[in-house]
Amino acid sequence: MKRRSDDLVVFLGPSLPEAEARRIAPCTVLPPARQGDVWRALSLKPRALVLVDGVFEAQPSVWHHELLAAMEAGVAVFGGGSMGALRAAELAGQGMVGVGRIFGWYRDGVAVDDSEVALLHADAEHGWRPLTVPLVNVRHAAEQARKARVLGRPGAQALVDAAAAVFYQERTWARIREAVEPAWTGPVRDAWDAWFANGVEDLKRLDAMECIRSAAEFVSQSEPPRPGVPRNPSSLVRRRRLVEDVTRVGPRPVDSGRVMELLRSAPDAAAWAEAGLRRALLAGWARSLGLAATEEEIAAEEAAWWKERGIRASRREAFLAASGLDGPGLRRLCEARALERLALLNASRLLPDGPSWDEALASEARLGGQWEQAARALAEADEGPDEGG
Repeated sequence: MKRRSDDLVVFLGPSLPEAEARRIAPCTVLPPARQGDVWRALSLKPRALVLVDGVFEAQPSVWHHELLAAMEAGVAVFGGGSMGALRAAELAGQGMVGVGRIFGWYRDGVAVDDSEVALLHADAEHGWRPLTVPLVNVRHAAEQARKARVLGRPGAQALVDAAAAVFYQERTWARIREAVEPAWTGPVRDAWDAWFANGVEDLKRLDAMECIRSAAEFVSQSEPPRPGVPRNPSSLVRRRRLVEDVTRVGPRPVDSGRVMELLRSAPDAAAWAEAGLRRALLAGWARSLGLAATEEEIAAEEAAWWKERGIRASRREAFLAASGLDGPGLRRLCEARALERLALLNASRLLPDGPSWDEALASEARLGGQWEQAARALAEADEGPDEGG
């Protein structure tokens, strides 16, 4: 099977140049992830997603909920190098795959704060070039210097402590060297300077490369997607996704927030919203009473929905994408339909002296005018044709 570059989506910035990522494997490279970007990337239908770089301060950071949504949709999610290492340590129990030393430090409590991977960098026009040194790179250099017998344990710890005391936007190697000067003896300073002149490894770069390789290997295995455990995200998360996601119509992405604006102005908007609210409320009520839809009932609702739409099988994937849906999303809606139906079928037992089917039919027909029409039709039929004199 020919691989698409969209099979592997990588969020990348200062940790590794885009060209190097593409040399490792065919991939779609996106800028450092901010809140909502992973949701939007799911419209590309990737098989694996790599989170390396993400924003920290200037914009909201990528949400855990987005990464969980990706895994629920059957996308393998890998993290390492920077923000990805932090998120992977936080979501390892939910299935996110962490790669590299930095991930291990976060997992094991050696690194505990996002400031460990923070750095000042240039913008996209200048290739996200790093301008300062992240603390994880200092930790790595201290370890390497100890292995080379350039620093002892106290000298290595002094280097890390001095770097940690420098604000990340000012943490250059020159500034770190100045900060650690009082803690080192003359011979230690000389040994460090000579060793450092040969260059030090960039751990974030190394971890980013390893993370992309791991994800590329997964994609190359061509395993079928394995959807994760179905989730029910909070109302806040659901509302945010409505605004921040994209809907893909063919190759063209459309902001879901713009779709919502258009729907709100539609003549039938109130009726659609009320129908959706009734379904959600009835489904929620059914769950609270212990009712549960079986897989067969959910599948029947899905089959009925496709029949209502009249969409042939070859167009279904594109139709779902243009509807702002994926497999898990459609399943949730069909489960709600099944629960709504269960609540209606069991209405007489869900409340003390609950309403019967006929009572419900009568009340709606009276409100809608159909009762009056039926009664008139019967009266006219009983009256018979006019008899001539």
